[in-house]
Amino acid sequence: MTRRLALLSPLLTPVLQAAEPLRLGVAGLVHGHVSGFFRLALKRPDVRIVGIAEADDSLAERCAKMFGYDPALRHASIEKMLDSAKPEAVVAYTNTFDHRRVVELCAARGIHVMMEKPLAISIEHGEAIAAAGRRAKIHVLVNYETTWYPNNQTVWSVVKERKALGGIRKVVVRDGHQGPRGIKVQPEFFAWLTDPKKNGAGALYDFGCYGANLMTWLMDGARPNSVTAVTQRLQPDAYPNVDDDATVVLAYPSAQAVLQASWNWPYARKDMDIYGESGSVQTIRGEAARVRIGKGAEEEVTAPPYPAPFDSALSYFGAVVRGRIAPSGLSSLENNLVVTEILDAARRSAASGTTIRLGGR
Repeated sequence: MTRRLALLSPLLTPVLQAAEPLRLGVAGLVHGHVSGFFRLALKRPDVRIVGIAEADDSLAERCAKMFGYDPALRHASIEKMLDSAKPEAVVAYTNTFDHRRVVELCAARGIHVMMEKPLAISIEHGEAIAAAGRRAKIHVLVNYETTWYPNNQTVWSVVKERKALGGIRKVVVRDGHQGPRGIKVQPEFFAWLTDPKKNGAGALYDFGCYGANLMTWLMDGARPNSVTAVTQRLQPDAYPNVDDDATVVLAYPSAQAVLQASWNWPYARKDMDIYGESGSVQTIRGEAARVRIGKGAEEEVTAPPYPAPFDSALSYFGAVVRGRIAPSGLSSLENNLVVTEILDAARRSAASGTTIRLGGR
């Protein structure tokens, strides 16, 4: 195991993986990322879906036909699914507002949870999630697509292990796509993405969380001193109730981050530029990175795939639940509580037109 895997979890234990597949429950079907989950999970021998909770009959029927799982797995409520199917762990594909309820229900039964990003719609919800998880001694993880990008290995090696950039001075993170309407997301997904109560905001929460997650990782878990945000509605006819464009500036004692979250990019993007005292790293397409150190020439580096269980959310979650690794880094509750603070402050900053002070560590 190389040190570059420290961004995910450096702590391995000698406990062998159990032969039985992970008994997994699914809470909710309204999150569009559930389609990718089913395409992968239903083919994996190490995962067994034992129950699905979804209140909407038509949505549950459509998903069963689309993905080919047994309709009998479906229950009308999360409580019924948990008590009947008795999963070891649950993946949440609800709206973000409901993450708190999912974790509290699972915590009452000692069941681990992984939800899609972000952790919560507010500091209040984030703290309640953390309190429930800690009381029950369950793992609560957050899944970001960017966590599994191989070029994070290059970033970690250059910035943290080699310290080739010197101190970090500026980070620019760009995330988003043409917007929920532009890419024609599922109607149930669109409905809550554009609801400020259920999503927390619009593009600010949908895509600002990626940059906040990565910057918190790069800053070793530190909170920024201040958060300043500007949000806009560039497509008010499409998104009348939420922002579709956000720029967030995070100020640290010796560094600054600019998070550019948008539903107005002409194409999908998730990329990051890191500038230090003596060099830079720019990530490309999740696999490659451009590295320039000092006066040297720019070099393009392609990272190798991650080894299991660091190669995907399901592998990682299963290893954590079975006690083979300890959670840390990008998926961890600790990182994502800071992310929640940043997003909450950004929303308040945009609404008030002022800078919100967090006070660093």
